[in-house]
Amino acid sequence: MTTVELTRFRVEPSRVDELLQARPAMLADFRADRAGFLDARLVRLPGDQWLDIVTWRTPEDFATSRAKGANLPGISAFFAAIAELVSAEEGAEESIPGS
Repeated sequence: MTTVELTRFRVEPSRVDELLQARPAMLADFRADRAGFLDARLVRLPGDQWLDIVTWRTPEDFATSRAKGANLPGISAFFAAIAELVSAEEGAEESIPGS
């Protein structure tokens, strides 16, 4: 069962390009440095908000990643474009038989 990280945050309109330009390097840093990182999707929401949906192999992988914080330049640049953390949640992805 994989772990899903749901992080909702706000980005000032003037920094959206910065956020999007930083995303590829952030993902590359995650792939290089974060054991158990599987994938990530970034969703633009109304009201200058975004939702980052990140999938991890295990809850332990996610916890280890969280403890590292913005330890690499690509991750730091992405986080720097964020004005405000709105919410952060963690859940388990369930497999549905026959789907």
